[in-house]
Amino acid sequence: MTRLVGPRDDDAQGPGDGPEAIARDIADAVESLANLWALSTQEAALRLSLHQLRALRALGAASELNLTALAERLDIGLPTASRLCDRLEAAGLLERALHPHKRREVRLSLTPQGLDVLREIAARRARALAVALGAMEPDERVALSRGMKAFLAAQAAQQEVLPRASDAD
Repeated sequence: MTRLVGPRDDDAQGPGDGPEAIARDIADAVESLANLWALSTQEAALRLSLHQLRALRALGAASELNLTALAERLDIGLPTASRLCDRLEAAGLLERALHPHKRREVRLSLTPQGLDVLREIAARRARALAVALGAMEPDERVALSRGMKAFLAAQAAQQEVLPRASDAD
């Protein structure tokens, strides 16, 4: 877990409801959720690397990206993106097609099998998360949902104010 000290050491570091203490609690929960996510992915019929799964998700979210757009979304170089697409295409999860109006552009899209893999992983993750949420009291689930919505709203507001690191270069 992220926390390197015992639960009683929180008092020495500040109030238990301060941003730093809450951040430590959330970091622990996120680490646990990441483990749940990874296990759900590895239990799927087809094992994918993190990069392969991210590429499938990016392609599932945006229809027919080209290689440059995919590389930008994944924040990887073009050669790496190309090799990643080679592996996904060889696995039958991605297909490449020439753009109908731009002769030099190749569009990337998920195959039906690629869409099935994404759906399977999403279903496994949802089931695993539902089990954990089912162990919580209803009012705790409501509080968690409200807190997550507030967190996402605060993060979105912060993103609008702060320039991206790539914009500063």
